[in-house]
This record gives sequence, C-alpha cells and structure tokens, in this order.
Amino acid sequence: MAYLHRGYAYGDPGQHQRAIEDFDRAIQLVPGAAWAYNNRGDVYSDLGQYQRAIEDFDKAIQLDSDFADAYNSRGTAYAWLGEYGKQNADYAKACSLASQYC
Repeated sequence: MAYLHRGYAYGDPGQHQRAIEDFDRAIQLVPGAAWAYNNRGDVYSDLGQYQRAIEDFDKAIQLDSDFADAYNSRGTAYAWLGEYGKQNADYAKACSLASQYC
C-alpha cells in the first residue's frame, strides 16, 4: 500500500517516472492490485501514452470487473485515440457502476 500511495503522490506534482516505478513495485508485490494498474494507467495517459494506459486499464478491469474508475479512464484514453465507440461504451459502463460518472 505504501508504494501505491507514494506513487499516487508522485503523480500530482508531475514526477511521472517515480510514480510509474512505485506502481510497478506495488504490482510486483501484489499482482492482483487493480488500483495499481489503474493508477499507472492514469500516469501513462498524462504522458500521452494512451495505448499503454489502455493496457493497464484492461488489466485493472480484468482484476475487478466492477471498477468504474478504470472504465471511465479507459474511455478517456479511447477518446484521445479517436475510438469514440469504445469511449462511449466505457463511459456507459462506468455510469452503470457509479452515478458520479453519469
């Protein structure tokens, strides 16, 4: 959990590489940590690496099929890639799981 929280903190001030390293370490220690994949995906999105971000969001969703944040974030990454059908599907799924995304 410490790596997960520190990685999240590094993402805020723009220390993306440090955040990725901490999320990598969290994933090594707890391979089933959907939040670590989701947060690393958010960092990749911030860096404009949308395909890598989608891979992490996919893994987070594979680990937790009710992970609304991951669907929402993946939808945003798809939007940046111009894949609007996939974006809309993910936004609809996020909305069905958590009203904050409606």
